Amino acid sequence: MSSASEPTAAEGRNGDLLVRIGGVVFAVGAVATLITFIPMFVGSEPFPPIAYGVSMLMGAGFALAGAGMIRDILAQRRRDRAARNGADTGSPAPGAMG
Repeated sequence: MSSASEPTAAEGRNGDLLVRIGGVVFAVGAVATLITFIPMFVGSEPFPPIAYGVSMLMGAGFALAGAGMIRDILAQRRRDRAARNGADTGSPAPGAMG
């Protein structure tokens, strides 16, 4: 049995996928950033500019994960607001004549 405060399967995945994808993209960018520093330490020719472009994925992954977190936060706020409003409708308003 699930209560009103527990997310359903669809609600639980609101931003989780974005967070996971963002983590993978961030990791790819972080590895690319580490690889682009190798020529500096070894003293060889620098990598082509595309390697530095792949390093930019680190920021894109961070942004994706952040968007997923915001999406999860907003979904939680909607669930909490719906649960609070559902609980409020069962009782009469204070001072209501009945």
